[in-house]
Amino acid sequence: MTDILEIDGEGTEQVSLKLYTEKAYLDYSMYVILDRALPHIGDGLKPVQRRIVYAMSELGLKSTAKFKKSARTVGDVIGKFHPHGDSAAYEAMVLMAQDFSYRYPLVDGQGNWGSPDDPKSFAAMRYTESRLANYADVLLGELGQGTVEWTPNFDSTLEEPMVLPAQVPNVLLNGTTGIAVGMATDIPPHNLREVVAATVHLLESPKSTVEELCEHVLAPDFPTNAEIITPRDEILAMYKTGRGGLRMRAVWERDGGDIVINALPYQVSGSRVLEQIAQQMQARKLPMVSDLRDESDHENPTRLVIVPRSNRVDLDALMSHLFSSTDLERSYRVNLNMIGIDGRPGVKGLDRLLKEWLKFRTDTVRRRLEHRLERVLKRLHILEGYLVAFLNIDEVIHIIRTEDKPKAALIARFGISDIQAEAILDLKLRNLAKLEEISIRGEQDELQEERDQLEKVLGSDARLKTLIKKELLAVAEAFGDDRRSPLVAREEARAFSEIELVSADPITVVMSEKGWIRAAKGHDIDPASLSYKSGDSYKMCVHGRSNQPVVILDSTGRAYSVPSHNLPSARGQGEPVTGRINPPSGATFGGLMMGADDALYLMASDAGYGFVARLEELQTKNRAGKAVISLPKGAQVLQPAAIRKVEDSLVAAVSSEGRLLIFPLADLPQMARGKGNKIISIPSARVQAREEFVVDVKVFTEEDTLVIHSGKRHQKFRLKDLEHYRGERGRRGNKLPRGFQKVDRMLVES
Repeated sequence: MTDILEIDGEGTEQVSLKLYTEKAYLDYSMYVILDRALPHIGDGLKPVQRRIVYAMSELGLKSTAKFKKSARTVGDVIGKFHPHGDSAAYEAMVLMAQDFSYRYPLVDGQGNWGSPDDPKSFAAMRYTESRLANYADVLLGELGQGTVEWTPNFDSTLEEPMVLPAQVPNVLLNGTTGIAVGMATDIPPHNLREVVAATVHLLESPKSTVEELCEHVLAPDFPTNAEIITPRDEILAMYKTGRGGLRMRAVWERDGGDIVINALPYQVSGSRVLEQIAQQMQARKLPMVSDLRDESDHENPTRLVIVPRSNRVDLDALMSHLFSSTDLERSYRVNLNMIGIDGRPGVKGLDRLLKEWLKFRTDTVRRRLEHRLERVLKRLHILEGYLVAFLNIDEVIHIIRTEDKPKAALIARFGISDIQAEAILDLKLRNLAKLEEISIRGEQDELQEERDQLEKVLGSDARLKTLIKKELLAVAEAFGDDRRSPLVAREEARAFSEIELVSADPITVVMSEKGWIRAAKGHDIDPASLSYKSGDSYKMCVHGRSNQPVVILDSTGRAYSVPSHNLPSARGQGEPVTGRINPPSGATFGGLMMGADDALYLMASDAGYGFVARLEELQTKNRAGKAVISLPKGAQVLQPAAIRKVEDSLVAAVSSEGRLLIFPLADLPQMARGKGNKIISIPSARVQAREEFVVDVKVFTEEDTLVIHSGKRHQKFRLKDLEHYRGERGRRGNKLPRGFQKVDRMLVES
């Protein structure tokens, strides 16, 4: 069907299912957007909130009235204005009564209205009592003065206001959240004094920029003392576009050696935070925390105590981890989406929002003044009639007593209007005696003065602006308070890495000839005596700490990083290291390194080239490793030599021909990767043919002893014994004594 509606031969209306569902969904969407989920820019309230406030005012529940059962209010709301579930209406009412949810509560509650720890723990509406808070007068004070439009309620038996005549931009002050169809709103609360100051500034300077307005509105102001740590430029961008985000962080202090948290971010539960920390403790992710306590009470609504395991714990680092991993720091979305004065939803920047609200407020004040002027003029007109009646009281009484139609006779006799005649006839006998010229003329003078003043204000935009400004400042004076959420610049929170949470125990990492790796506790084990698989044997080991990664060097010159804290125990036979890294096919492993990030190692190939590298530069998260040593043709990598200190250290390099060369370590460059410089001279052809190559390189100092092993023989040398072998870097070196022509390895003893 092309038409929405068709009528068949029997007069039955038929509509396309596609068009019907489209129209029904659009109607529902607009209903949810306009009548349920989004606040109006004028009073900052959703329909259910507006109806609760209006229903309470109709019940006489002003801030000075006695409390009344909340069930009575909810009954009036859903029975007269809001035909939905009572639980939804009551929950909206509870939210407006919670001083930890609303910056300026609209409802004054008596009984259990929930707690910051559990906002949903409020009592049933049959138990709680309520009335309007003082601040509600800011929304309701001008309601009966012709300020707003009225609309029939859902069954057209009553009328309700379409919007309340708010005297301040309440849409910013209390904020709101809501989810509509295809859109949502997240408006944070703000400080009344700041918002009024910005509004007054915009009133006086209509071309003000967002930057100028933000000199007054520093940031949202939540009903909590937690810190807003969002940078200033991000807040400014948020107010320009109407969209953005905020981050809040708990406030803590040192109390002795303990951490005391005394302010939580908006809508964060203290018990939930303690639960999150306890879960990390149970998972052994917080070994530096020994105990948690919740010491919150009436005097200290928020007091969470974290007890560190010792006084050596870095409390700032611990809190940075907790900020990153718990609700002690929380992000909030900001989306200033609301229904504008044109009745359409939209996201508004701060300048546009305040301009629209000022237009709403200007129209409201103008309507209020016009309404009052109309009543003053009407009263003056009636007083003129009363004055005529007073001056001719006897004749008026005679006409009323004798005439069948006294109203017409009074109009004809005295030339008064129909309204004046009706007012005279409506006077009671007791009031006739009270008619006095002095009192009538006195009231006339007062009303004429008020009329002149009203006409002046209505006739001058400047006077109208001044009046609006005075009323705004008066509300700020009556209900304003200091900012609660301080703006603080903080560093980005950082959670502990898995390595940082591991204790720094001494370990020995052992690798076998076939590439099986494991870790033993301590540094005093004999790795060769460990159990190995059949056909396998000990190859190399390195000493380090369990919180340090082990860097593995393969035969192609690539380096790999493997966490050492979760390596298999040396009680077993280990596991293939290829299960943790992805070396090239056919590669074997030729070196192990461990230590602090700034530890130095001498990297070398058996072609006689090498350089000094920082351990940090050799580490990588890539399972395929990173290229470190560039190998000449036919060359192989050597086990890296640890460097304890660079100053006064010497390099000892020995070749397979028994040639030893010693030179200062400072002669070698420090690099992150490469071939390096020549350590000892060996013809490249002999290296390629494997006729001669470097057997080992070591770094030692004059306090150390160099031990050279050749088969079953070994000999110890002090530095004074090695003067014959000292020379310039890159030389051939000198031959070792007979019996040490085939060197197996060198060791350094401190």
